[in-house]
Formats: sequence, C-alpha cells, structure tokens
Amino acid sequence: MDYLLMISAVVVVIIGLIGDILPGIPGTPVSYFAVLLLHWTERFSYSPRFLAITGLICAVITVLDYVVPVWGTKKFGGTKAGVRGSTIGLIIGILVLPTLGIVIGPFGILGLLGGPFFGAYIGEKMGGTPDNKAWRSAFGSFIGFVAGTFMKIAYTLVIGFYVIKDIIAIL
Repeated sequence: MDYLLMISAVVVVIIGLIGDILPGIPGTPVSYFAVLLLHWTERFSYSPRFLAITGLICAVITVLDYVVPVWGTKKFGGTKAGVRGSTIGLIIGILVLPTLGIVIGPFGILGLLGGPFFGAYIGEKMGGTPDNKAWRSAFGSFIGFVAGTFMKIAYTLVIGFYVIKDIIAIL
C-alpha cells in the first residue's frame, strides 16, 4: 500500500504542476495533498510543524492567487471589466484556441500568456475605458497573472522536491 501512495504522491505533484498553469485545477492544494499522501504511509512521518507550515503557505498562496491578478489590474488603473476580460482571455487562450488548432508555440504558451493580456484589454475597451488606460490595465493584469502563476509553480516545485527526495531516500 505504501508504494501505491508513493506513486500517487508523484502523480498528484504532476497534476498540481499542471493545475498551477491551467485554470480549473487547484494546483497548490493538489500539491499539498501529495505531502499528505506520503504522511499517511508507514515509511514517512512528517512533523506536525512541517504539515502546518506547508499547509499555511498553501492557503496563503491559494488566496493570493485570486488577489494578485486583481491587485495588478487595479494597481495599473484597471476596472472589473478588465479583470473579467482577463479571466475570459485566459480561458480562451488555454482551452479554445488549441481545440481550434490554433496552437502557437509549444503547448499554446502564447495563448496562455496572451489570453489574459488581450482579454483585459478587450474587457476594458468594452467597458468604455480609453485606449491608453486599457493597455495599462492589460499590462497590470498580465503582471498579476504571471506573479500568481510563479508563486504556485514555486510552491509545487518545492513540494515536488520534498516528495521525490523522501521517496528516493528509502529506495
């Protein structure tokens, strides 16, 4: 059973990393679940302090992931229309463009990065924002999206490091 939990932990970290980039999968909490899977084995026992600290960091990053893009958009003069446009642009950039065969770059990276940017711009323009403010808002949305994604990926990589390190240590 321990080996099944260890394999599951590695798979969960990979799913968490995918979820850090794609919307719809809560990558950070999924990654934290990998640590819990190892903790439930007979071979590993993480301290309550380690579990609490990694769980608290997970919760903070999860909350910040929703706050940082909004903060970035608003800091650069954006409105709710820009935030909504950025979210819609992200979904279109990740899910719709590849299904239409419009995958530019490896794995649709340009859709992933350009979706929130152009979505925020279009959202601002639809909300009646002047052109220069709409571009500024789009840039803020992009910066917020990148910052949030970077935090999630960094957390998952650290969790992945602990999971792999501990599995290799017992093999």
